[in-house]
Amino acid sequence: MNPGRILIVQPARDDGPAFLGSWLAARGLTPHVVSLEDGGELPDSADGLAALAILGGYMSVGDEISTLRATEVLIRDAVARGVPVIGHCLGGQLIASAFGAEVGPHAVPEIGWFPLAIANDAAARDWFGDTRAATVYQWHYQSFALPAGAVPLASSRHCANQAFAIGTALAMQFHIELDAAKLDFWLAQSPGEIAASATVATVQSAAAQLTLAPEALAQSQALAARIYARWLDLA
Repeated sequence: MNPGRILIVQPARDDGPAFLGSWLAARGLTPHVVSLEDGGELPDSADGLAALAILGGYMSVGDEISTLRATEVLIRDAVARGVPVIGHCLGGQLIASAFGAEVGPHAVPEIGWFPLAIANDAAARDWFGDTRAATVYQWHYQSFALPAGAVPLASSRHCANQAFAIGTALAMQFHIELDAAKLDFWLAQSPGEIAASATVATVQSAAAQLTLAPEALAQSQALAARIYARWLDLA
């Protein structure tokens, strides 16, 4: 595979590839990363791409940001061409929106490590393997509905739609790309945001998140490796 044909769309400069980048690097692959907030330009189409990933960001899908609309166009074109696509948090929401599903405020914010329930069917096993439950990292205030034709793959206690597949695309509400450095950075820059929701049961304190991180990251990254392998297998 030509590594230049792997495209990672990064909407926000503080939401980089993290474990996805190191996982690719361990396989001798260097993707092309387009940082939208820094003025990076998207290709006009997915022609020539082997695989596409979209990361998260502080933006909302409904924000009038031209690069978000262009990302949705690229997602649709990629799926139409059979290019595998994975979306993380905002990236998953953009996949949902690209195919006509509503994305809007969630009932409660979710920030921290929470259990994920994975469906017991062939579509879920294709992406997640034999794992039926895992701990994953959440940081979101919005969530997606399912587009027409989408196959639900995962849920959680506080968010019914945590992942779905549509064509060659996998949309995830959670941050499977998280690594220790990214977690430390996010927590260091967001103490006020976490403190503002300290009384909400679905928001964990920074101390709790760091205490849970060693064991939870191991589960999360094992699942991420399975997901990323499937993504590239489809390329």
